[in-house]
Amino acid sequence: MDSSRPVGSALDLAPPVPREEAESGARVRRQVAGLDGLRGLAALYVVLFHCWLYTFPGYPDSSAPFWLDGLMFGRLAVVFFLVLSGFSLAISPARHGWRTAGVGEFLRRRAWRILPPYWAALALSLAVSWFVVPASHFGPPTGATVLVYGLVAQDLFTAPTPNGAFWSIGVEAELYLLFPLLLFLRRRRGAVVLAVCVTLPVVAGGLMAAQANPVEGDNWLAPHLAPVFAAGVIGAGIVTASDRVRRLPWGWLAALAALPVAALGVLRGSVWTVNHYFWIDLAIAPAMTMLLAAVATGRPAVLVRLLTARPVHRLGGFSYSLYLIHLPIVMAVIRRVAPHFVARGLPTFCFTLAVALPVSVLGAWLFAKVFETPFKRNRSWKSLLAPGSFRGEPTV
Repeated sequence: MDSSRPVGSALDLAPPVPREEAESGARVRRQVAGLDGLRGLAALYVVLFHCWLYTFPGYPDSSAPFWLDGLMFGRLAVVFFLVLSGFSLAISPARHGWRTAGVGEFLRRRAWRILPPYWAALALSLAVSWFVVPASHFGPPTGATVLVYGLVAQDLFTAPTPNGAFWSIGVEAELYLLFPLLLFLRRRRGAVVLAVCVTLPVVAGGLMAAQANPVEGDNWLAPHLAPVFAAGVIGAGIVTASDRVRRLPWGWLAALAALPVAALGVLRGSVWTVNHYFWIDLAIAPAMTMLLAAVATGRPAVLVRLLTARPVHRLGGFSYSLYLIHLPIVMAVIRRVAPHFVARGLPTFCFTLAVALPVSVLGAWLFAKVFETPFKRNRSWKSLLAPGSFRGEPTV
């Protein structure tokens, strides 16, 4: 698709943003302090969740000590990733009248950014699943696994997974296809219409399920999670909002919005919360969006300082790699290494934290150096293969 001219579809009735303006907007987006730190902390929580999950059987009614129950909500960290993704992607369009450089150019850039590290992590995960420890209760990966996961179609088709964390990559890939339509609705009809159009069908479908609580499987999660992604898109409007709106206490509003959800979870229990993620995801998304608005406006200052501290910021820089490769490491430690040294249960959990957590972080940092960072610094194969591109030197 030629992105140098408007595409003849309803999504591109408005003229595309010139390339130089789009690149300028991308630089502005990267300068929003704290977003990388949030990514890093969310990815780290997912690692802790998987250390907990694969150590103690019986999820969600886990055999873990009750004081570790705070680690059982890895799904909400992924929901936060989706809200943050919609928010980050929409910042540049929000600064340019909710327009992009074109659908084709947007999808090309997303593929360039997401797929190389994903495919590298897929190869690593397949090797671990075949030769060390299967990642699926269906057994080792098959030819269908290679095809389905290679095409990032795991949200549409079922195959033995090589890496349990990959489910969200398939969901996000589908949401990228929806993103231009979300921008179109935001530009032409406003934030309220966008929220209603995306959320109302999901709520209606949920209410029609047995006992008004849909039972989710391993596939077709993107339609349910589209509203949380759209919430992030809507929240990105904070970057062009009036001073009066930007001065609102977004941090406190986020806390107030999260309070009823947290209170319900405490009253009904963690098992009930996990079994009702369909509704919890939708209910918590506004609070997550307000938190992003707070960080984007620089408040609360103490939180922004934490998120921009060098260790947290650097962790955020390779958080995608950490998310992609940590689970094979965690499973290998729990199922192949720990049994030789410690007893099951809490000793295995502590052993896994001591071994798998630092190995995952260090491994992700090295993995990102090769498979992620070069694709963030360069926008094409010509630029990537130019001398000095891997050392971070300027490329033409």
